[in-house]
Amino acid sequence: MSKPIKILIVRFSSIGDIVLTSPVIRCLKTQINTELHFLTKYKYHSLLVNNKYLDKIYYLESSFSSTLQELKKENYDYIIDLHNNIRSFFLLRLGVKIIRYYKSNFNKILNINFGLKLNNKIHTVDRYMQAVKFLGVKNDGKGLDFFLDKNNKIDFNLNQNFIAWSIGGSFEQKQLSAEQVYDVCSNLLEPVILLGGENEKNKADEIINLTKNKNVFNFCGKLTINESAYVIQKCAVLLSNDTGLMHIGAALKKNILSFWGCTKPDFGFSPYMPGSKSIELISAKSKRQCSKHGSSCRFTKEGCVKEISVGIYLRINKVKFFTS
Repeated sequence: MSKPIKILIVRFSSIGDIVLTSPVIRCLKTQINTELHFLTKYKYHSLLVNNKYLDKIYYLESSFSSTLQELKKENYDYIIDLHNNIRSFFLLRLGVKIIRYYKSNFNKILNINFGLKLNNKIHTVDRYMQAVKFLGVKNDGKGLDFFLDKNNKIDFNLNQNFIAWSIGGSFEQKQLSAEQVYDVCSNLLEPVILLGGENEKNKADEIINLTKNKNVFNFCGKLTINESAYVIQKCAVLLSNDTGLMHIGAALKKNILSFWGCTKPDFGFSPYMPGSKSIELISAKSKRQCSKHGSSCRFTKEGCVKEISVGIYLRINKVKFFTS
């Protein structure tokens, strides 16, 4: 048997972007003879540590030089740079052939500022896959992977029909308001688990105080990424802003109702091959992306995602969307 091709995949952050690399990992490992390594930040190790297709994971240290010393010893044949920014250019010092994915930033600038659409609808997964095309690797059409940790203990009865709701987001302008979430929760009979990080704990408490619904539970800041993924796996449906948990939900083939305002799904970050009943609710106020990462809105300070009438939509479509 010939010697395996030694490959390093690079993606430093963040949750959603790393989950979107999973088809590249799987297709490389299953379609060619390769020893496959991954370089990321340690804070995201739980996204990769259970991935059966990876042979080794390296974590970016505070010092680039110490990381480089470790990577030099591996003598890679190729580096697949799926981050492609200034931080990843330090890898040039390894003297290995680097293939970078095409980010289409110029097209994004034209769309955001002038409304021009220049082939923006290529999903990020497909852009990632283009970076390994030279090896004869093709997208197998199996969607995303997320490998759960088996040791998940959640203080909640997950063996019932319940809704998971990811209420966070990297920017306030990408998040539904507490009032929008409250409007839905106050009209639901099913239990609702609110998911998010420490930053969302107060918003979740506000939602619960507004609803007076004893079937709404605040798990924000209480669960690891893997525990949140486990909750999502068990839920009947996932409601989510444009977040990393949304992509984990897609990897777990859940039906997802996702909310979009300052960011738009046609920029390549829509849920990739989720459950068949998944729906994208997009703010009608903004016809195009407001900012590159959704950090600002051209219409309102709080973000045009807050213009979506989520409660009205679900009251009309609840039976169709929530039944399997």
